Parts: sequence; structure tokens; C-alpha cells
Amino acid sequence: MTTAAYSPVQVLALPAMPSVKDAFAAMNIGPTNGYALIRDGQFPIEVIEFGRAKRVRRADLLTFLGLSETAAVEVQSAAATADDGAPGVQPEAPSAEQPAPTSK
Repeated sequence: MTTAAYSPVQVLALPAMPSVKDAFAAMNIGPTNGYALIRDGQFPIEVIEFGRAKRVRRADLLTFLGLSETAAVEVQSAAATADDGAPGVQPEAPSAEQPAPTSK
């Protein structure tokens, strides 16, 4: 099974304690290599075990990836604003500055 790598926006939207599988996707490594790194004590982020569940801190993941916690707050704030039904310009809507199409 192949897991697609997460974009920075997806990483910033992760919960406070994402699973190691989410961390693997954020770091663009496969689960086989990721679990081997954890087993060998070489995983670059502290892994916290809750029974059989393995989690990492989002803050540690963001630091490792060079992303800021401030950016995570901005993404969450923007997502909350987008979900409140506020009117806005849709990406596919034509701008008033675009010239009208001409036919020849």
C-alpha cells in the first residue's frame, strides 16, 4: 500500500497528536521504513506510545519539517472562516478585470 505525501497545508491541518502514519506521509517516507526507524530508535521525532497506538507531537513534526506553528494557526483560522458561509470570491469566478472573449 502506498501512501501519498502530504502537502504543507495538510501537515498544518493535522491534529495535535497525529499518528505515526500521518508523520510518515508528512515526511514522505513509507510505513516499512518509518516503523524500522522507530524500532531502531532512529526516528527523528519522539514517538509516544499509547498501548499499541504510536503518535507524535504535531509541534515536533512541524519543527522537523521547518514549518511554523503560527502557520498552522493561520490555516486553521482560514478554514474556520471558510466554513462559516461568509461570502467570498470563488477561485473559478471570472474577475472583473478580465477582458471579454472576442470571436473572429
